[in-house]
Amino acid sequence: MDINFEYYKIFYYVAKYKNITKAAGVLKSNQPNVTRVIKLLESQLNCALFIREPRGLKLTEEGKRLYEHVEVACQHLFNAEAELSSLGEGLGGTIEIGVTETALHLYLMDKICEFKKSYPEIKIKIRNNTTPEVIDDLNGGKTDIAFITNPFSVSEKLTSRNMTEFHEILVGGSTYAELAESRKTLKELCSYPLIGLGNGTATYELYKAVFSEAKIDYELDMEVATANLMLPLIQNDLGIGFVPEVLAEPLLEKKELVQIDVDMKMPPRDIQMVWDKGVGKSWAAELFIKYLEK
Repeated sequence: MDINFEYYKIFYYVAKYKNITKAAGVLKSNQPNVTRVIKLLESQLNCALFIREPRGLKLTEEGKRLYEHVEVACQHLFNAEAELSSLGEGLGGTIEIGVTETALHLYLMDKICEFKKSYPEIKIKIRNNTTPEVIDDLNGGKTDIAFITNPFSVSEKLTSRNMTEFHEILVGGSTYAELAESRKTLKELCSYPLIGLGNGTATYELYKAVFSEAKIDYELDMEVATANLMLPLIQNDLGIGFVPEVLAEPLLEKKELVQIDVDMKMPPRDIQMVWDKGVGKSWAAELFIKYLEK
């Protein structure tokens, strides 16, 4: 099957914006031409790629599968174009990074700041997501490197390295000050509203396992998508929760939070750098990995 790559490029932008007019604007083309190309591509692939809806376009199941591959291909080509253009100007390339919220704030943010001082010309693109989704992006070729928190499992083709360790503590707002007066069991804590990262995150799986070992169901009263949402909710006395100690320390010093002792030692957490040694990455990504491995 010999299909013009330009058709896939047009498909990429239509699928990205779910709107032919927006795609035509980005491509510096016109709406009839974009529509014509999409119809030609559908004809050559012998399947419908989009469904028209009142608010725009929606990918069909076939369209979604095609977009998964086209997105990766286009991003690699766009990055290669930018890198070659930059080299011609004596500048740097692009690094695509996948990272969890916790790994970003506890480790990666400082490292990126340090790296950019030495290599200001290198562009960095960050995809912020849960650990499983960050790993999926890495496996799918959407990112060069991933920074995630344990527990997690990766395929044998991926290489991981422990970059730093952190600990989490249980904290609550002023309403829960009485809990800080004595050590509590996990069973006692179940009487209070728990706030935590939701199902599908590495943190959720960790605490589910910890509570399960104590034969207690881990039930959250409030689930949040990212770690940075937890502290404001806890500060406002909406519940108690396990948060990284380094993030809680400033609020503990200001007496805006109280630490609640638990009668068991919480397992240490790791932040890991994960990458695929078997896949060719941009030289900028290779440089960043070597910079962090020092």
